[in-house]
Amino acid sequence: MLLRYAQQIPMVYLDTVACYHLAMAIRTTITLEESLAEQARMLGVNISAAARQGVASAVRAALAEKDRTAYERQPEEPDLFWIEAESWSSE
Repeated sequence: MLLRYAQQIPMVYLDTVACYHLAMAIRTTITLEESLAEQARMLGVNISAAARQGVASAVRAALAEKDRTAYERQPEEPDLFWIEAESWSSE
């Protein structure tokens, strides 16, 4: 299925990332206000790309918040092993 679809895409787009996204993408539905959708069409905004960017940004923010919350619950403490470890570099 992927190969059949990939054959229809110009070669310039067939790199590792493009093939990964073709194989891993899922369809979903979003709801927009009519006026916003119309403005996007008039301005030539790629709604799919904008939605992907927005979801990716929201996921990054949620992961950062989750990490921050976990750190606040259990902050790092100095590790005596690393304090006493020798440097392996020539510096």
